[in-house]
Amino acid sequence: MDAVPQHAHPAPGAVTISAGPRLRIAMVLAVLADVLQLAVFPLVVEGVESPADDILDLCVGGLLAWLLGWHWEFLPSFLAKLVPGVDLVPLWTLAVANVYRKSKHAATEAERSGQRPRG
Repeated sequence: MDAVPQHAHPAPGAVTISAGPRLRIAMVLAVLADVLQLAVFPLVVEGVESPADDILDLCVGGLLAWLLGWHWEFLPSFLAKLVPGVDLVPLWTLAVANVYRKSKHAATEAERSGQRPRG
């Protein structure tokens, strides 16, 4: 189930993410950014100190935070892109997948705790 009752959230301010349009857009954006950085940018942009790469990371990080809300997974993804060699890992895609996985787990736990008989 994607919807979580308001009273079942595990913590105040917790946000659960359903597999709706925002998540799909975020995943497509993350995959496209990673493909650009892994396949296209090395062919047309010189070196690790590419301003185009940095601008893309900044824009992707901002868009993902806008689409899904702020998640700590986005910070390591952004910072790791600044380390040479680490940018060969599709970190944006992994970050979005991890945000969804954690949100799904939180929703499942909240659903379980909401179904327990009180007594």
